[in-house]
Amino acid sequence: MMTAVVRAPKLLVIGAGMAATRLLDELLALGDTYHITVLNREAQGGYNRIMLSPVLAGEKSLEQIITHSPAWFAEQGIQLHTDKTVVAIDRQKQCVVVSDGTVFEYDKLVIATGAKPLVLSIENTNLAGVVSFRDIADVQKIQKAAEGGKNAVIIGGGLLGLEAAYGLQKYAMQVAVVHRSDILMNAQLDQPAATLLQAQLSADGTERSGMQFYMGNEVVEIIANQAGTHISAVRLKDGRHIACDLLVMAIGIRPHTELAVQADLTVNRGIVVDDQLLTNDAHIYALGECVEHRGQTYGLVAPLYEQAKVLAQVLNGHDDVAYQGSLTATKLKVTGVELFSAGDFNGSEASQTLVFQDLHAGVYRKLVLEESKIVGALLYGDTYDANWFFELLQQATDVSAIRETLLFGQGFNSVA
Repeated sequence: MMTAVVRAPKLLVIGAGMAATRLLDELLALGDTYHITVLNREAQGGYNRIMLSPVLAGEKSLEQIITHSPAWFAEQGIQLHTDKTVVAIDRQKQCVVVSDGTVFEYDKLVIATGAKPLVLSIENTNLAGVVSFRDIADVQKIQKAAEGGKNAVIIGGGLLGLEAAYGLQKYAMQVAVVHRSDILMNAQLDQPAATLLQAQLSADGTERSGMQFYMGNEVVEIIANQAGTHISAVRLKDGRHIACDLLVMAIGIRPHTELAVQADLTVNRGIVVDDQLLTNDAHIYALGECVEHRGQTYGLVAPLYEQAKVLAQVLNGHDDVAYQGSLTATKLKVTGVELFSAGDFNGSEASQTLVFQDLHAGVYRKLVLEESKIVGALLYGDTYDANWFFELLQQATDVSAIRETLLFGQGFNSVA
């Protein structure tokens, strides 16, 4: 009597970004359950997108930030198809179609399409010298445009914008940053910390110095050269003109949801998923920057990894696990300056604020308390105690007994 061969179910993953590759790592750690195929829009396997800024600055090579090479996929028995843009999902036939007409079937599908950079809704964004800052292809475009260029304008004074500005200074370019808010990195900093950062970045005489800032302003016009092929300048909302050979747009990201919309999946700001990362189709999951969970979207790595861990267990039959959402914290080194922020660091009328500031040393610490518990933290210039403060925040620890010395960190305090 012949034994029937049981076919491993087909798991198809759209995307090979940091969320998708972490999912693969988690699945492999749990055991070989699926026949896995990955379709990647980009030309390579997985890489650390966070490290694009050091690549732009010449501090890392592209090879050094690759985390999951094509060889890795082959060694794991995972089929990787690069340069594959999925254009349609057929939920009835359980297959996807890529731009070249190839069809891939699935038993279970994971959408991990990430996010796409926002682009200004004005004319001439297609000119040579106008680029976004999101992936390896963007970095290569920026590097090529920077060669021989003299002036660069960065739109966006957030993390990516400032990292792009720092990288372009390495090419001896004069860099101007245009930011809509009056506060640099306003998603991570308050006014005092942002003032410290702006002063350090605009001061002459240091490696990361000399940036020009146009705060509370916007680019309203991109001006072409006489041939109409390349950018030559931008016009700001206040009427001023800035000459530039390169314009980098780093104004934010938006969840990449077009495929989900085409497939008639539920989409708000992102692809709506439940606590098991399941969409409204019983065969389709989603994770990463493209998803919306309990009304929240996430752009930081830690929540995406938490999602990947849960989804790997769900795909292995553990229906009792659930993604509960993430309390996010940001710990960064921006152009050599360390900073950390978490929770509601701006506070409200109901909160109390503790502040320590040493302008000479460039150190600023701020804790926001409500009912004797930390609800927000902001550290600039010295992030040594960041993990301790975040632990107190996460655990909603009563800090009333150490309130007077709390700002000085764990070395001065103990919590019973």
